[in-house]
Amino acid sequence: MDTSRFVIRDHQWAKMEPHCLGLKTHPGRTGSDARLFMEAVFWIARTGSPWRDLPPGFGNWNTIYRRFRDWARLGVFERMFNDLSDQPDMEMAMIDGTIVKVHRAGQGAKGGLSVRL
Repeated sequence: MDTSRFVIRDHQWAKMEPHCLGLKTHPGRTGSDARLFMEAVFWIARTGSPWRDLPPGFGNWNTIYRRFRDWARLGVFERMFNDLSDQPDMEMAMIDGTIVKVHRAGQGAKGGLSVRL
């Protein structure tokens, strides 16, 4: 897997890692690689692809999905977001109009809104 295309930088990961479950220092079963797992979650969020289309370099899509589901149920992502949102990184917060689809009626096409008596 080409790690140069990953989006989590080292300083960002240092803030995220304490919130992750299944670290090597935790007792019991540990996840294989929490950083790679988070990269997989971000890949799904960025592309909007279904879980089945996750590239094999991230691991088995079903295993990653189940881990994502478990973390979501346990509130890991919510805690991570709440803790990290005090210092927002606005680099990823930009919404480009080219990726937001508008219904054709909103673009002025025939058949849009009209007032009828």
